[in-house]
Amino acid sequence: MSEKVFASQADLVEKTVSFDKLSDHAYAYTAEGDPNTGVVVGDDAVMVIDTQATPVMAQDVIRRIRGATDKPIRYVTLSHYHAVRVLGASAYRAEHVIASRDTFDLIVERGEADMKSEIERFPRLFRAVESVPGLTWPTLVFERRLTLWLGKLQVEIMQLGRGHTKGDTVVWLPQDRILFSGDLVEFDATPYTGDAYLGEWPATLDAIAALGPDKLVPGRGAALTTPTRVKAGLDGTRAFVTEMFASVKRGAQAGEDLRSVYRRTYAALKPKFGHWVIFDHCLPFDVSRAYDEATAYRDPRIWTAQRDKELWRALEG
Repeated sequence: MSEKVFASQADLVEKTVSFDKLSDHAYAYTAEGDPNTGVVVGDDAVMVIDTQATPVMAQDVIRRIRGATDKPIRYVTLSHYHAVRVLGASAYRAEHVIASRDTFDLIVERGEADMKSEIERFPRLFRAVESVPGLTWPTLVFERRLTLWLGKLQVEIMQLGRGHTKGDTVVWLPQDRILFSGDLVEFDATPYTGDAYLGEWPATLDAIAALGPDKLVPGRGAALTTPTRVKAGLDGTRAFVTEMFASVKRGAQAGEDLRSVYRRTYAALKPKFGHWVIFDHCLPFDVSRAYDEATAYRDPRIWTAQRDKELWRALEG
């Protein structure tokens, strides 16, 4: 394996944005595997789910929302704490920024380190990073479930279980049977599992499937607009998470070191998943977390810009 450029620093190609209407109440802002934003339009207000990485990048979401409705953007909901999802929040000037208690706790504990880490990993995704005023702080924090009514539109904001992070939050529109999953589900994009609970993730996917969504907006990848495509998104995410973790556990239990486990897992997964967006970026971090979970660390360790580069050198150098 020749040494690869760190994380996504070589990824400089701009992606084509789509803004798809899923129902009278729901839109998906997607960009060929870049982080997605969801939009819920109620009778009297708009909710944005995940914000883009900077206020300047968020302006494009706002422009597209304004092409669909002039209702005020009153709510921003965070599916989890990662910088690429939350640092554009200030652009929306929302009255409320909603997050789970676990997400709030993660922002307190590791938000600053995560911000520096992600900006270095993904320079293209933090366009005009100087427009970020600092960390995004929730103003409305919930435990497990929050029901909002946007006029007559019921919006369920829920923690269905841990997976991508301990704070994962989904937004469910029961009347329309549309789910915004955040990074619990990806489509043709590699799940990032550096902060994950890999042993619990499949059960959380079961809980999503049990809701019976007709349409689903994943964290990355195209909006899934039929039950068949929703199932494909759930199945693909589950396959990656379980196959990657199983490979790492086998190596860890056999006493192999992290670099050996990484190389064997990379070779095992590349044929099936290597064409997915950010596969080469994610896998060192994914295998590192899986090795931690299979050995000594029940909870994810904090990623810093320095730890990122040390791991990359150890596995890719």
